[in-house]
Amino acid sequence: MAADVLNVTTARPHRTGVKLWLKRLHLWLGLSAGLVFALSALSGSVLALQEPLLRLAHPELTGHVPPSPAQQARVLARIAHEWAPRDLRAADLPDAALPVWQLYFDNGTRRYLDPATGELLLTRDASRDALLILRNWHTHLLAGRTGENLLGVVGGIALGLLVSGLVLWWPARGRLRAQLRPYAQPPVRRWLTWHRSLGALTVPLLLLVTLTGTLMVYHGATRRGLEAVFGRGTVAAPPGPVARRDAPVPWAALLAAAQSALPHAALSRISFGRADDATVVVRAHAPGEWNATGRSMIWLDPYTPQVLAVRDASAGDTAARIDGMIYPLHAGTVGGWAYRGVVIACGLLPAFFVTTGFLFWRARTRRQR
Repeated sequence: MAADVLNVTTARPHRTGVKLWLKRLHLWLGLSAGLVFALSALSGSVLALQEPLLRLAHPELTGHVPPSPAQQARVLARIAHEWAPRDLRAADLPDAALPVWQLYFDNGTRRYLDPATGELLLTRDASRDALLILRNWHTHLLAGRTGENLLGVVGGIALGLLVSGLVLWWPARGRLRAQLRPYAQPPVRRWLTWHRSLGALTVPLLLLVTLTGTLMVYHGATRRGLEAVFGRGTVAAPPGPVARRDAPVPWAALLAAAQSALPHAALSRISFGRADDATVVVRAHAPGEWNATGRSMIWLDPYTPQVLAVRDASAGDTAARIDGMIYPLHAGTVGGWAYRGVVIACGLLPAFFVTTGFLFWRARTRRQR
C-alpha cells in the first residue's frame, strides 16, 4: 500500500511538470511562429476569393462569349507567335468562371486576352498586383524557395500547436461542458476560455487545412509517402522531346486530337514547349477530379498533330487520386461555397488564437505583478 501511494505521489509531479513544459512551449511558439502562420492564413482567406475579387476589380474580363473552335485556333497561333518566345509558361483556355485567355509567364506576370481575337485586355505585374503579391506571400513568404521551406517549417509547428492545444484542453470525465464554456470575466479566464473553447471546436478543420498546406510544400515527399502506403500504379511517362522545325502548327487539329484522346474531359491549359522540345502539353479536367484545372495530361507532337502519351487522372491509382485532392481541400475549390466558407473561416481563426493567446498572457502577467 505504501509503495502504491509513493508511486502515485511521485507520478503527479512528473505529469504536472510535463504539462507545464507543454504550456510554455505552446505559448511561446504560438506568439512567435504562430504569428507568421496567422498572417499566412489570413492571406489564404483572401486568396480563396481571388476569382470573384479579380472579376470585381477588372470588369473587362467578364461578359465575353466563349470562342468557337476556329477562333481558338487563331488565338493559339497568335499566342504561340507573340507570347511563347517571351517566357510564356502556359495558357488557360476560356471557361465559364473566367471567359478569357489567361497567360502565365516565368517571372510571375499574368496576361489576359480577348477570347475571340487574342487582343491584350490586362497585364498583372507580379511585383505590383495586390493579389499576386499576396499569393507570393502565402506560398513563398516573398522569399522564393527559401521562404517556401520556411513556410513548411512554420506549417509543421502550427500542426504541433494544434495538437498540443487539444492535449492541454482535453477535459476530464464529465467536464466536457465546463471546458467548452466561455467566460466574460475576469480577463485571464475570458481570453483563456475563448481561446480554448473555439480551438477545441474547430481543431479538426484547422488540422485539415494546415496539414494539406504543409503537404503541398513537401509535395515530392508526400507523393512518395502515399505511394509507399497505397502502392504505385501504371503511370504514363512523358514522351521524349520533339525537335523544333520551321513548320506551321495546325492548332484546330491539335485541339481536336487532344479532345479525342480524352473525350470525356474538358481541355483547360496548354503548355507550348521549350526551346529544345516542341512538345505541346494539354491539361484536362476529367469527371471525378477535384482539381479545377485537372491533372489529366495529353502530350502531342504539334506538327503532325499526333498524340504521344495520355494520362487520365480519373483512372489513376489511389495514391495519385489522394494526391490530387490535397490542393482542392486546402484552397477550397471543391464542395462549392459551403466548403469555401469553411476554408475562409479557418484562415481567420489563427489570428484570433494568436490575439487571445497574447491577451491571456498579458492579463496573467499583469495579475501576477
